[in-house]
Amino acid sequence: MKVLKPILSIVLLACICGLVYLIYDSVSQPVEFNKEKSRRENVAIQNLKDIRTLQVAFKSVNNHFAGTIDSLKTFYETGEMSVIMQVGSHDDSLAVAKTDAIKKSLKGVKPSEMNAKLYELYKQGEKNLVFSVETKVAVKDTLFKGRENFDINKLKYIPYADGDEVEMNSIIKMVSGVQVPLFEAKIPYKKLLKGLDNQLRINLDAQRRDQNKYEGLQVGSIEAPNNNAGNWE
Repeated sequence: MKVLKPILSIVLLACICGLVYLIYDSVSQPVEFNKEKSRRENVAIQNLKDIRTLQVAFKSVNNHFAGTIDSLKTFYETGEMSVIMQVGSHDDSLAVAKTDAIKKSLKGVKPSEMNAKLYELYKQGEKNLVFSVETKVAVKDTLFKGRENFDINKLKYIPYADGDEVEMNSIIKMVSGVQVPLFEAKIPYKKLLKGLDNQLRINLDAQRRDQNKYEGLQVGSIEAPNNNAGNWE
């Protein structure tokens, strides 16, 4: 009997330690899952925002959205887009006066062509001017300029998903009698959260379905115009 008491105490202690571990694990697992989920979502959301930025620029040139991310990549690398270039400030009275004087000297130039003529003078070295002009610039020299971490080659791939690609589609849909270009880009949780606790991910998907929400991250919609909004916004 004296021998059994220490053994029972050890067994009881082991059971208590095991129970404490199970309780701790059941609490910490969802916490760690949500922490990693948030980290991955932040990266994926930036990806979708970049796709949206390129899609909006693509549409401004082509009057429709791109159907593939490869098309967006080509547009970024080789395309041009129109931008309004503002030179000088109307608060600079000397520049305004000089611009007015140059305009008066340019006899025969149509008012609609005046700013283009001023832009030519600006490129020739005349900097003290005030005007705005629409001009063509390379897409890659305009979008994401200064973003050191931007890599167009990574845009099509879902982060942390071992090469799985972002799901993207575009259409032109009749809405209230008007042809409306629409696009959507999706990153399902099943791929974004690959490698994490699968049951917790399944529970997350089920919760999203119960709320009538997409099981993942999405920007834009081909179902109806939504101003290219992301479902995280």
